[in-house]
Amino acid sequence: QVQLVESGGGLVQAGGSLRLSCAASGRTFSSYAMGWFRQPPGKEREFLATISRSGNTYYTDSVEGRCTISRDNAKNTVYLQMGSLKPEDTAVYYCAAGRTYSTDPRSYDYWGQGTQVTVSS
Repeated sequence: QVQLVESGGGLVQAGGSLRLSCAASGRTFSSYAMGWFRQPPGKEREFLATISRSGNTYYTDSVEGRCTISRDNAKNTVYLQMGSLKPEDTAVYYCAAGRTYSTDPRSYDYWGQGTQVTVSS
């Protein structure tokens, strides 16, 4: 069992940056691939970025070059550094843990409760 807690969301102006954190419980964090997803208002949850157990990363096109996913296995934490934020980045951001390095949310077994990011124009 893994419990995930996101933090770092908030209100930011367009063009600004944020770093989201996701702290995981348990001693098996390093055995999981980690992903970041978001759900904009009135829309479905969408994939943003994933990092494998060995540190390979993959991003969706809409955030490629603006976001960096990273992990610190010693701290049981995964991060999402976001820059050049736009109003359309407004969403609830979720981290997830799974056994498979994937863009498919169905591949992830554990989810955090989400953190709100609001980008003002």
